[in-house]
Amino acid sequence: MHRRPVLAVASAALILALAACGTPGEPGADTGAGSGSSASSGPVEVGLVYSKSGPLATYGEQYRQGFTAGLDYATKGTNAVNGRQVEVTEQDDAGDPAKAVAAATDLIGQGVKVLAGSTSSGVALQVAPLAKDNQVLFISGPAAVDAVTGANEYTFRSGRQTYQDVATAGTMIGDVEGKKVTVLAQDSAFGKANVAAVTSILGTKGATVSAVEVPAAATEFTPFASKIKGEEPDLLFVAWAGANATQMWTSLSQQGVFDVTTVVTGLDIKPTHALFGESATKIDFLSHFFDGAADNPAYQALDAGMKEQGGSVDLFTNDGFVAAQMVVHALEKSTDDTNAMVTALEGWSFEGPKGQMTIRPEDHALLQPMFTASLEKSGDGYTVKPGETLDPQAVAPPVSAFK
Repeated sequence: MHRRPVLAVASAALILALAACGTPGEPGADTGAGSGSSASSGPVEVGLVYSKSGPLATYGEQYRQGFTAGLDYATKGTNAVNGRQVEVTEQDDAGDPAKAVAAATDLIGQGVKVLAGSTSSGVALQVAPLAKDNQVLFISGPAAVDAVTGANEYTFRSGRQTYQDVATAGTMIGDVEGKKVTVLAQDSAFGKANVAAVTSILGTKGATVSAVEVPAAATEFTPFASKIKGEEPDLLFVAWAGANATQMWTSLSQQGVFDVTTVVTGLDIKPTHALFGESATKIDFLSHFFDGAADNPAYQALDAGMKEQGGSVDLFTNDGFVAAQMVVHALEKSTDDTNAMVTALEGWSFEGPKGQMTIRPEDHALLQPMFTASLEKSGDGYTVKPGETLDPQAVAPPVSAFK
């Protein structure tokens, strides 16, 4: 038995954004009986609350296009589950948690039992408690904050989390025990969160972690680059976002930082690759997904689906595709019983565009492969050269108990 929606407003503290072997579901006849069916013949409503506008709109559009391709793949082109059409209602949160909560509350009030989206980490942390209070299924998207894992029994994620990013970076210098790791980051909430993550993850594995924090609006980076070069860390982890990125990377190169340490950062979406300037081919990149990262039926379907929509495979298209796979798998179990949906997803192992994915039942962490990569000059731009594919268990986060 399910209680009616409370329409509670989530009150979790705002956290700024830190900037997927099964087979896809096969629709069956709606018999009106059994755990995977419903007496209703009307459409199944799914809410998609994501950054259609705002600072993360580019990420949000990749997610939405990936979701469209994934829904087509998982339903074998029918966009139906158990004989019922899946109707997706999109809502724009503009990266604003208050707008996201309002949109999610409205959808829940209309009887929607499945929500997906959350481009921003701050948004995801606000919507997750709402899902618990109203017993609706929530599948967070590109939001990377670790706290989404283990948030509650009704919250899942279709993308990676920060722990998997940092653990991937650590593999680039082998065993980190006894190694020196420096984090170059902006003196901001975003930067401090990255410093804390590296300290927590690599520090507990025996690394000595220090930080060089730079004013977010800085234009002169020589003193900071010189300090890093003098320290000669084994690994320099760079967490940077902003219009001054090219200046920062250029300074690291000019001051010889690449000559004394391994420099690692996350590989962002294609349009940002030029921002690395002359340093682009010197950086070791961690990545959770990129064009050409894998090759399997799900990846091929994503690639075809993106081309049909006038786009291309990129960083967050996987997150949307996997979210659709998860939504369809949950709805195949039941289109009305949220607890049955949750049970269907817990422990599910399936093939997503990036490879084998498993939803850990203890906390709903999405165990998944991670990648290393580099950039190669190609004409006026750059192409991604794949490096290693890391096994999901090699970068698996520790279990987080449900809150």
